[in-house]
Amino acid sequence: MIAARFSFRRMFAVLLKEFIQMKRDRLTFAMMVGIPILQLMLFGYAINSDPRQLPTAVYAPQSGPFTRAILAGMRNSTYFRITIVAESPAEIDRLLARGRVQFAVEVPSTFERDVLRGEMPALLLAADATDPSATGPAVAALQTIVNSALAPLLEGTLSALEPGAPAAEVRIHRRYNPEGITQYNIVPGLMGTILTMTMIIMTSLAMTRERERGTMENLLAMPVRPLEVMLGKLTPFIGVGMVQVAVILGAARLLFHVPMIGQPWVLAVGLLLFIVANLAVGFLFSTIAKNQLQAMQMSFFFFLPSILMSGFMFPFRGMPGWAQVIGEALPLTHFLRVIRGVMLKGIGIADAWPDIWPMLAFLLAVSVLAMLRYRQTLD
Repeated sequence: MIAARFSFRRMFAVLLKEFIQMKRDRLTFAMMVGIPILQLMLFGYAINSDPRQLPTAVYAPQSGPFTRAILAGMRNSTYFRITIVAESPAEIDRLLARGRVQFAVEVPSTFERDVLRGEMPALLLAADATDPSATGPAVAALQTIVNSALAPLLEGTLSALEPGAPAAEVRIHRRYNPEGITQYNIVPGLMGTILTMTMIIMTSLAMTRERERGTMENLLAMPVRPLEVMLGKLTPFIGVGMVQVAVILGAARLLFHVPMIGQPWVLAVGLLLFIVANLAVGFLFSTIAKNQLQAMQMSFFFFLPSILMSGFMFPFRGMPGWAQVIGEALPLTHFLRVIRGVMLKGIGIADAWPDIWPMLAFLLAVSVLAMLRYRQTLD
């Protein structure tokens, strides 16, 4: 029989019961506190839409005072961080294709002479424009940097060379995405984020669903080893992932006209490793979570930093060093480099290997943890 009058005593009894239940479910309570803190830290410290200290390669056959002044001005601007002095234009092509540098500056061998003659020579700035938002501010500032760097040197007998027009011209070559089409960057990245979300959630719910429905006993009664259970659970989802890949690739080509310059089999290798790595993460979560709610919470706790720190939404090199270290440990970071490299740059397996082996190492590490966590008894 329901009490006729409202009772604060009964209400506080229910409230106390909920606090006790929350204390018992420590994982859910930790997620409730941890996710807001994680969002605050990521958006407050790690996310930066104006990246600085971008790695830059320089090819300068002859280094005179004008060239040195320009390079010093680039360093002082904080947009550019000169990391490599290239020996040839071919080396610059390799560095940009592999993603080791964001920019490459080529100074012609006659640059010093042409400045003295007032012929306004041209500097070539090659930019990796697969992510237009990462290169835009630096590219826009370079002409001003060059003018400011050369101005103090055009004094005395050279003062006649300082006209209203700039002493040197900056020519921008936006490689791989010269028109700055955002779909070329976003659509391939969407494949990685969609696969991360769906693969982890579906797999993490698979085991916890059996535990909640009481069918775990049948599985545990079977003479199967942890690796056999893991492979049996993950293999069907690999097919589901491949169907998603086919749909996204078809839409990317037919609707958004994203090019496919590289070899599809290189992309297939990266896709397979990435899908299996995310499925292994989901299987690991299913061995930790006690119910489907916890499995879902853990999945989003992994998905949130993946989407924010992988370079999908914000420039990867714009994040501070500690955030880039965390981002390098996420498989989505390396997959985005592989898929964008294959589709937009046409890289081969050798150029993709620096991002393939971290996904392979991640897969092995998570698989070992998942098999160690898997229990063959209900206890």
